[in-house]
Amino acid sequence: MDKDRLKLIGAVTIFGTVGLVRKSIPYTSALVACVRGFIGAIFLLIILFLKKERLKDEGIKQNAALLFGSGIALGANWILLFEAYRYTSVSVATICYYMAPVIVIFISPFLFGEKITLKQVICSIVAVLGMVLVSGVVESGFSGIKGILLGLSAAVGYAAVITFNKKITGIAASHRTIIQLGVAAVGLFPYILLTEDFTNFQMELKPILLLLIAGILHTGVAYALYFGSIRHVPAQTVALLSYIDPIVAVLLSAFVLNETLTGLAVVGIVMVIGSAIINEVNFKTNTFSA
Repeated sequence: MDKDRLKLIGAVTIFGTVGLVRKSIPYTSALVACVRGFIGAIFLLIILFLKKERLKDEGIKQNAALLFGSGIALGANWILLFEAYRYTSVSVATICYYMAPVIVIFISPFLFGEKITLKQVICSIVAVLGMVLVSGVVESGFSGIKGILLGLSAAVGYAAVITFNKKITGIAASHRTIIQLGVAAVGLFPYILLTEDFTNFQMELKPILLLLIAGILHTGVAYALYFGSIRHVPAQTVALLSYIDPIVAVLLSAFVLNETLTGLAVVGIVMVIGSAIINEVNFKTNTFSA
């Protein structure tokens, strides 16, 4: 397994741990996402300064439209997901949101010229069915058509982020991450002003420290790994490995936060992880694809 796949797995695993931090931050998801974006971008800028590097104008100009588009898609993706949570259950919103990898898998032959195999189609279907079991919608059912549509729209935003980043070339991972996080955070700011009530807002040490962790580790570092790896990994593989994120989140919620993990969820986890592994195995040589 090559270093780009390992970076991608590392990134989505970090994404999956953000729930542990988010659980103890008493601010709204939209505010947390906006602050995370700013902190992540500033952290990476500080790293560049310490390394005596600067943002390369040539790479930014060459990819300006793609960087801006990806940043807008990232911010829109966050906003739409937050709104989906308001109109339907978290489980339903989550399963709608994680249709994004499926979208990527089926558009990749047209946008990137990547062949889609029967194995990838089967693995994708199994992964989606696994996510259905993990999300809990089998027990709770689907409700809230507006929330479902918002969740699916968020999935389109997520797929757009992957698509834009597959097209971006000639710019370092940290540089592209700074631009995209900055654009996403700036895009979220008006939404925050329109939807947040700051009359009873309180700043406390613990939430601020946790926000710094979420901004530095779960945003700056994780997105630098993510954006730096997905350009070098087939879109179908990016899509399937993205399901590691919710699986890590569910497992941590069960074993660290002592939340209930149902038998169906366990089956779903096995299905998702199994489909990701099978997609990577080259059965002709009995090795992992490179």
